[in-house]
Amino acid sequence: MFSEPLITLLFIIAPLGLGYGIGRWREHSHLASLEQRERQNRDIVVTNLKIGPHPEAVKVASYVSGDAVIATDYFKTFAAAIRRIIGGEMRSYETLMNRARREATLRMLDQARQLGATEVWNVRLETSNVLSATSNNKAASVEVFAFGTAIVR
Repeated sequence: MFSEPLITLLFIIAPLGLGYGIGRWREHSHLASLEQRERQNRDIVVTNLKIGPHPEAVKVASYVSGDAVIATDYFKTFAAAIRRIIGGEMRSYETLMNRARREATLRMLDQARQLGATEVWNVRLETSNVLSATSNNKAASVEVFAFGTAIVR
């Protein structure tokens, strides 16, 4: 009698707790990795300007791109579902978008570095919703595509 609701509650809370713990751990490790890689790429100048300073000194200009698909954890999907009911800003997805943007930009910079570039001009970002959270699918994911022109002087 009393144990049936308790077991049902446990089956609801256990996946949420597990999703929260593992998701938080994965997110923190990814953010630490992003910070380290961003420090390594500080020497590359990144701008959204179509033409940077001293275009006459450019030796080679090449298209570079990077993309990243990042998925939410079960807890964030649950929190977003609650937010959809009551309305307001979906903060649980903000770090998802932030991580995807930073990862895509870093992958673009890695490609620029392989070409010997010291600058990337005309940087643009595109986003798409790869997978929406539904009753059948408990996760959501986004793709961010970063592209620009790598400059070798």
